[in-house]
Amino acid sequence: MSEEFRIIGKSLPRFDGPVKVAGEVKFLEDIEIPGCWLGGVVRSEVPRGVVRKIETLPAFAETGAVLVTAEDIPGENYVAIVRSDYPALAAPAVNYATQAVALVAAPDAESLKRAMAAVVVEIEPLPPIFTVEESAASKELIWGEDNCIDHYHTERGDLRKGFAEADVVVEGEWETGLQEQMYLETQGMAAWRAGDGIELLGSLQCPFYVVNAVAAALGLPHEKVTVRQSATGGAFGGKEDYPSILGVYAALLAWKSGKKVKIVYDRSEDLLVSPKRHPSKSRYRMGLTKDGKITALDAEIKLDAGAYTTLTRVVLQRTHLHAAGCYYVPNVRVRSSAWATNTPPNGAFRGFGAPQAIFAIERTMDLAAERLEMDPLDIRLLNTIKTGDLFPYGQVLREGNNAEGVLLKAAELSDYRRRREILSQQREGRFRKGIGISLALHGGGFTGAGEANMGTTAKMTFDGKRFRIYTSSTEMGQGASTVLPMVAAEALGVELEDVLYVEPDTKYTPNTGPTVASRTTMYAGKAVQDACENLKKAIENGGAPLSGKALVEAAKRYLEKEGRAEALGYNIFTDGQSWDEEKFAGDAYHGYAWIANAVEVELDMDTYEATPLSAAVAAEVGRAINPMQAKAQLTGGVLQAFGWAHIEDLKTDAKGRYTAAHMNAYLVPTTLDTPEWKVELLEDPCPAGCYGAKGLGELPCDAGAAAFVAAIDHAAQIFSHCAPMTGEKIFEAIEKRDNGGE
Repeated sequence: MSEEFRIIGKSLPRFDGPVKVAGEVKFLEDIEIPGCWLGGVVRSEVPRGVVRKIETLPAFAETGAVLVTAEDIPGENYVAIVRSDYPALAAPAVNYATQAVALVAAPDAESLKRAMAAVVVEIEPLPPIFTVEESAASKELIWGEDNCIDHYHTERGDLRKGFAEADVVVEGEWETGLQEQMYLETQGMAAWRAGDGIELLGSLQCPFYVVNAVAAALGLPHEKVTVRQSATGGAFGGKEDYPSILGVYAALLAWKSGKKVKIVYDRSEDLLVSPKRHPSKSRYRMGLTKDGKITALDAEIKLDAGAYTTLTRVVLQRTHLHAAGCYYVPNVRVRSSAWATNTPPNGAFRGFGAPQAIFAIERTMDLAAERLEMDPLDIRLLNTIKTGDLFPYGQVLREGNNAEGVLLKAAELSDYRRRREILSQQREGRFRKGIGISLALHGGGFTGAGEANMGTTAKMTFDGKRFRIYTSSTEMGQGASTVLPMVAAEALGVELEDVLYVEPDTKYTPNTGPTVASRTTMYAGKAVQDACENLKKAIENGGAPLSGKALVEAAKRYLEKEGRAEALGYNIFTDGQSWDEEKFAGDAYHGYAWIANAVEVELDMDTYEATPLSAAVAAEVGRAINPMQAKAQLTGGVLQAFGWAHIEDLKTDAKGRYTAAHMNAYLVPTTLDTPEWKVELLEDPCPAGCYGAKGLGELPCDAGAAAFVAAIDHAAQIFSHCAPMTGEKIFEAIEKRDNGGE
């Protein structure tokens, strides 16, 4: 911990840890709401078609249930997310199997089951599109004029000249698959009328997103919609956009029935309908000198959006901007696009589009190293972006040489060079080992001018005993309810017990922006810091600076005199950055976090299972507010990336439905898949972040898959082009190698 701080830099246990471990926290399913009905969703069985009829059988009336169709929606029939293309209820077009067609609410579970069975939906099928290739060919138009949800194009330098200067040109096609967030608590929302408005309670990341969506669907002013967060058992991006959808469902049922209505998915329904990580297909062409220096890069990335936009547009933006990874490329072209298919819409997942791009660029670096007979570490060190270099989109890197720093540290922690040499000579027996290394960066917060336009606001009050933090930044297992009090206590100069984090409630909480994009500590924390400083100044009233119990006593006197003690704080940027949205160029982020992973795996040559034995993680995070918590974030996120790299194999069937409807069919890493961790934090404080902090939450998911797949390759002596690299794919690659590439 730096000597300039009292609390920042301390490794403190999470404040919500003991009650969660003891099972004392009540999640939405545990909360008894007197008189509450249960809600359910009637879904399409076909991937594309036209709804011709929705009717109920006589048994429906016997249950006392309520049915909601698109005709019952008092406002607009869409869920407000990035665009207005996602209908709350299909009418008349159906664009994916499991799409919501109608809603039902009933007094109890048995009545709901009988009522759902008594709803008959008639849908006329139409030819579906399931692949990006089919979508791009526009054989069937399912979205807009050409099925393209969005696209971006960046060029810098002279691509032709760059390839002409190259001694070697390598080209690879890369593919990444779906990934399920698998949060502990499934999706759930409850709603009820409150006078001429409505209130909602649920498991969510972004309270004001839900306000916007429900207000649009019910045709209400925003001030008539109140959203409160219940304890949220994990999210990983999966509760960024979907609670808006589920909130609209619950609100529509509550509005029509006049009852309190709760909808909580079981695991099967959650798996089948919730958004996943976008699958990607990429083609990278790279030119290099004979000593390994990159001269040119031509990258094309395509994402599978699913049926509607949801968050695809902003996911694609981050994919596009991270396409060149941590490397300086003088001559570059990046083309990215996202395409509609008749599958469930894909959405936010930790990393938010960056992992797909990082996998492609890191595998291209490995391919170049193999072609040039260089060590994968050396070719990376030769090309890392340095202070003063330009990113492809025109931003100058103004911070330290952190890509190089984390790469060297990960190599040191893993003893990479020595282990690679030893393992390269051990090619016998059933169990073989390999080591892989990778590098990534992650821009903190919203892209471009997003953060500057956000109006991030926090509020601090004093209630006579403690200072209270009001933000819309939610605690979802990542530690916001610990870090934000640490920030406030530091800024006020008081003890942690003098500060209280208040769970978000849009009736009282200002809009601090959504709990996404690795922005909570970096930017919401900055607003909390500002609010604390403003409240402290008001209490001191021009007198001598106060801290500790003296400030608490002064706050009591101030409250008694003024009747209230509160102040707002904002996240205001003074770094002079600029962004051209039309050209999609300029200063994309106010700060970048950096990570390098080196992982050693053991490959069973009989079963083709790969097990991580040890993993070195070096991350540059600006300022570590709580180092222990930061390291926990890193290990958890890297393990998620390892799962995506090898065992998390999710596909769609002949109807475009996900192939896994329970956890037995979708494998995620367990304690048996956890390596021995070596984790080190590097700090290069960012002026735009709270006490110098950078975004950390998403960074751990960015590089791990590439390192894991590289380690499999080293063990099996193959070269992989996709993630997940399942046992079946490893077997096929070995067979292809042994048959001369046939």
